[in-house]
Amino acid sequence: MDYAHPQLADALAAQYVAGTLRGRARDRFETLLPSHPALQRAVDDWQRRLMPLTAVLPEQRPPGRVWQAIQARLWPPQRPAAALPWWQRLGLWRAVSATALAGAVALGVRLAHPPPAQPPVVVVLASTGAAPSAGGTIVASLSGDGRALVTRPLTPVSLAPDHALELWSVPPHGPPQSLGLISADGLTVLDRHRLPATLLGGGTAALAVTVEPPGGSPNGRPTGPVAYAGKLQT
Repeated sequence: MDYAHPQLADALAAQYVAGTLRGRARDRFETLLPSHPALQRAVDDWQRRLMPLTAVLPEQRPPGRVWQAIQARLWPPQRPAAALPWWQRLGLWRAVSATALAGAVALGVRLAHPPPAQPPVVVVLASTGAAPSAGGTIVASLSGDGRALVTRPLTPVSLAPDHALELWSVPPHGPPQSLGLISADGLTVLDRHRLPATLLGGGTAALAVTVEPPGGSPNGRPTGPVAYAGKLQT
């Protein structure tokens, strides 16, 4: 695989910085990163684009009562041993604690060695030629669990002011489902609540982009030309 190819390096870096590159694919990318200047430049470029977005998120501090409630739950005030009922005495719970500890150790081992995350699915949506002003390629990166989708044109798409690009999930059978409007010249992170649960696992055969009015299709179905399309291969 030619990691120095600009389009491939850009698509991989976008997934890496956005967090959709996971599991063995992410480990392999991080191993290659120190020795590939093209990948390094692409990652730096995407970090400059995406990191400013985090600055608009205000810091959230939980109220003091949350920590007090946690302390009270974990370390409740102790009563004298003689006043405790039999079911609250130390001897009984030592045996229970030993059993719980064994279960916690087993759970810890499982959490320390989780099953490998599914790698993301990258879909290249090529221009169909149906819209003369819409050329080039759009890359869509879909997380392995189907709950995150990022799109970006590799080159800006020229659109009239009264037009917009709308992304569609095309199932093997039945009408396409809108996933929302996407940017013609930059990154778009699709709202996870707009993504259908069947987006992966055979629910989508392809992704397509149509040219629609500014607010999107007025009737929930594609009304403009299919400007881009790409087959989903999982």
